[in-house]
Amino acid sequence: MKWKDQITIPNILTLLRLFCIPWMAVEIYRSKGYSPLSAGLFIGIWFTDILDGWIARRFNQVSDVGKVLDPLVDKIFQITTAIMMCIVERLPLWVPVILIIKEVLMIAGGIFLWKQKVVVSSRWYGKLATVLLAVAFVILFFLPEEYLWLNNFIFAIPVGMSLFSLFSYAKSVYNLYKSGALSEPPENRERDPNSSIF
Repeated sequence: MKWKDQITIPNILTLLRLFCIPWMAVEIYRSKGYSPLSAGLFIGIWFTDILDGWIARRFNQVSDVGKVLDPLVDKIFQITTAIMMCIVERLPLWVPVILIIKEVLMIAGGIFLWKQKVVVSSRWYGKLATVLLAVAFVILFFLPEEYLWLNNFIFAIPVGMSLFSLFSYAKSVYNLYKSGALSEPPENRERDPNSSIF
């Protein structure tokens, strides 16, 4: 890996997102998750995620570091938001618990396949789950306290979609194993430079 080639605008934006996550967490705790600044930080971090992905594809700046760092920061972002919103009692406990279990399993699977030099292409349902979760969190930032009981309904579909993506990725990995693809030499495996297990 040529580290000089990994210094790209998308990777810089990803690092910027990572550095902003603690600031967002502190603001959520300070404001109890109900302030324009905490909402603005969340939306800003989410926007840079969309932006760096577009730049990477549009200007051919997809990198090996980016394929690992970008989804990892996304997971840290989602889990941090869920945990902090739960701490300030704006989110039921079942949401962060399910998200943490799901992400730990996805990371474990990603590490396993990374060692096997296999990349499973990202699918529409994984991307949709991410978007639905982000939209649900944006709604939560602006939801008055008297309507917090709606969270069980607001997060039902996003969390359900996240679990669906987990099982779908697990099925993809199982199919690879069953087909014997994991036993093939790395140079004989099909790789997509824009794909990721995450």
